[in-house]
Amino acid sequence: MTTNVHICAILAKSLPCVKKDFFRILHYMKRVVVTGTFDGIHPGHEFFLREAKKFGDWLGVVIALDSTVEIVKRRKPEQNQNMRRRNIEALGIADVVALGYPNDKYKILEELEPNIIALGYDQQEFTEGLQDTLKQRGVLVDVVRIGAFEPERYKSSLLKKIKQPPAVLAKRRRLSKNIT
Repeated sequence: MTTNVHICAILAKSLPCVKKDFFRILHYMKRVVVTGTFDGIHPGHEFFLREAKKFGDWLGVVIALDSTVEIVKRRKPEQNQNMRRRNIEALGIADVVALGYPNDKYKILEELEPNIIALGYDQQEFTEGLQDTLKQRGVLVDVVRIGAFEPERYKSSLLKKIKQPPAVLAKRRRLSKNIT
């Protein structure tokens, strides 16, 4: 699904005269940004994105880099960052889907200039002090937390366990015990 914002964004990239107007209009829109891994899209992700979008006129999604996922989750994502980005774009919910930056996880938020950052119900990484950190960088945001959608059924970690053979799960448990 292509929205007016998508069309304007495409034109803004190619026509300098449209770019100025696009960013002026975008400035007056209420912008919501979410961040996450989004490794294997499921109905819980779709619910999260739709609920986040209700807080504003425009939704930006920041996809965690593969290197960030490896550090935070102590494992590689099943899908690489470009595939995860394409999967979110294919849902047609977000107006912009972007990758983060390798050495500065807040830089993309400065560029997107959100009014609101929506967090997932179980999202913990990079959330403590988020509002204050962004304020120090000149980005004033409200932070909201989106409720869960059937977390006993649609939680990425549960869905991954269902797909994994028992031997792989046992190896992961041993590895995680050695790391902590």
